[in-house]
Amino acid sequence: MSDEARLSVAHERDFGVYIHVPFCAVRCGYCDFNTYAPGESEFSSRSDYVAAALSEMAGARATMGTDSRPARTVFIGGGTPTMLDASALGALLNGVRDTWGLDADAEVTSEANPDSVTRESLGELASAGFTRVSFGMQSAVPHVLATLERTHNPDNVARAVQWAREAGLAVSLDLIYGTPGESLADWETSLDAAIALEPDHVSAYALVIESGTRMGSQLRRGEIEAVDLDTQADMYEAADAKLSAAGYGWYEVSNWAKTDDQRCRHNIAYWTSQDWWGIGPGAHSYLGPTQSADGSPIPARRWWNVKLPRAYASRLAAGEDAIAETEPLSADDLALEAVMLRLRLAEGMPVGDLPERRPERIAALVADGVLDGRAALAGRLVLTLRGRLLADAAVRALT
Repeated sequence: MSDEARLSVAHERDFGVYIHVPFCAVRCGYCDFNTYAPGESEFSSRSDYVAAALSEMAGARATMGTDSRPARTVFIGGGTPTMLDASALGALLNGVRDTWGLDADAEVTSEANPDSVTRESLGELASAGFTRVSFGMQSAVPHVLATLERTHNPDNVARAVQWAREAGLAVSLDLIYGTPGESLADWETSLDAAIALEPDHVSAYALVIESGTRMGSQLRRGEIEAVDLDTQADMYEAADAKLSAAGYGWYEVSNWAKTDDQRCRHNIAYWTSQDWWGIGPGAHSYLGPTQSADGSPIPARRWWNVKLPRAYASRLAAGEDAIAETEPLSADDLALEAVMLRLRLAEGMPVGDLPERRPERIAALVADGVLDGRAALAGRLVLTLRGRLLADAAVRALT
């Protein structure tokens, strides 16, 4: 986009920044993210990471031209962002301030492992302007944590939450269900432990064993057995029942919050097709459709950076951008993606926003208990509890 671009349409959308920190203390057996652990050659590029990320921000601001929207949300994920010193994370946040500015009430989140923080480091994050921390709790059951190859124990989680509270940070806990060897009783133990810590927000994700991971190899060799889908469904229903009883409301298929204000605004921006810029190796970005100063349309587009940290840092040091590939998005593409994303939200989506009206399919989904009948009559598509378990099938039926 040229410096002359006038993004009047874009200014109607929120703008957020995602920063990917691709380093972890260990590579968990189930992880297929773009991360690197000690002993892997890319891990040693950690020393170049912050300078490269700040350089990418400077280039991003020049590319966006007169689109001067401040960031309403910043999310630093990974990997384990807290493998970097709190001062380095603060420098990244200052880079966002200097590049785009921050809304006065911006939500600023860092992911963290419970054993990668201290009372002092969390206090430094709060002083730097972070408002929220998302801890990868995953489970409270030792044998489940061992299967996941997590390095923390349940006591680490309680201490980390206490320290975050002392620092004035909002707290989210991430849980995983369906780990090989995990029983429904194990999962309920983890839910009870998480609720007892009184976080502001809870995410609960079904474990997907990807073929290219160490756990995928164990599954192929018969060393572990995947949890069946019926048991995973029981686990999801247990999560919704326990979290609802404790005062958490679901707002997206895998996410619950104590109040509307404690929902993750950054992730909501993804699900509602707001704009964001991804910084870091392998990070994805998205800018929606808009128009230039002369009124000509600028289509929506998505792009992503090169994955390897060394290549990322080298390209930026040479004055190049880090983009690996760009994908233009048509109006039809956006309409299909809107169904995939917005149907997962508690408020659902208007029937009129479907790419194609399919009254017979809507009726069938209502009859099958996947869509709420009253909401459908009122013109909105809203998933039932059963529908949340079948969200992907519902999307396929509606598109």
